[in-house]
Amino acid sequence: MKKIGVLFGMENSFPGALVEHINARNLEGIEAEFVATGAVHMDKPAPYAVIVDRISHDIPFYRACLKHAALNGTLIINNPFWWSADDKFFNYSLAEKLGVAVPPTVILPHKKHPDGTTDRSMRNLEYPLDWDAVFDYVGEHGFMKPVDGGGWRDVYHIHNRDEFFHAYDQSRDLCMMYQKAVNFDEYFRCYVVGQKKVRIMPYDPRNPHHERYIKNPPDYDKKLLKRVEQDALKLCQALGYDLNTVEFAVENGIPYAIDFMNPAPDADLHSVGQANFEWIIREVADLAIAKAKQAPQHLDLNWSSFLKMAPAARKKTPAKKAPAKKSAARKTSAKKVDAATNLSS
Repeated sequence: MKKIGVLFGMENSFPGALVEHINARNLEGIEAEFVATGAVHMDKPAPYAVIVDRISHDIPFYRACLKHAALNGTLIINNPFWWSADDKFFNYSLAEKLGVAVPPTVILPHKKHPDGTTDRSMRNLEYPLDWDAVFDYVGEHGFMKPVDGGGWRDVYHIHNRDEFFHAYDQSRDLCMMYQKAVNFDEYFRCYVVGQKKVRIMPYDPRNPHHERYIKNPPDYDKKLLKRVEQDALKLCQALGYDLNTVEFAVENGIPYAIDFMNPAPDADLHSVGQANFEWIIREVADLAIAKAKQAPQHLDLNWSSFLKMAPAARKKTPAKKAPAKKSAARKTSAKKVDAATNLSS
């Protein structure tokens, strides 16, 4: 029997509905249940073919358990190694390399020194910081948010320099980003499952949380929706996330990717609505079942395997052919130069 485990925290509607949906299919050799774990023994693999992870970003013990399970052949949705390494600033940099529109964004030094560090730890940091260059690039209307945050925690809406520095003073030892605000006409939140399926959901982050998913949206331009779908897939395929939400703010017809590091996205019935809830349950069930049939499967724990679709490398200029006649000394020197070039490329 191949078991699909669901690891979760405070959420109620999604985990139970997913387990029930999978088991209701009565598939031979496959069943779903809530993950149960105590102290994890190093020499014992997890008893699950697949684990759907909804909580390890908040619980280091669970993250360590999932890495151990992955090492022993369990397929995890989402990859706990890459999730541990990822951050939002990297996401924006990658998006720009992929040709996905993102607002100008900078990463800021900690306002207060992280625990265990002093002024001497910051001797490589430019001082005073060139704030004028920051505002020239981003502008004075933007959002300040943690580089690894979520759930709108410690997010500040900035309208001028005074508000910027007031927010920065409140950021404690968090590593913050400052991003240009998008004056959006439309806003979309997209479920992406299995790096193949996309559900575009009209959304308004200005509304109270339970009213953000728009129930009766207007008709949208088909070309805009197609670009949103393609960019959402491009980002999740590059990052290797099998379950994610990607948010786009649309200004002057351009969808800007605002937030796409959500590997345990909101899937609560009462916030996403019945239709979206049924879609995400069905698609995650399909994904988990397909992965269970492939399990066990050991990860290729190389860095290159985490970024599934890295930007294309720049073409190197072909080296000019050396003259036919050379002294032995010149040939030896040329080989050393070539070796040094290869090491630095």
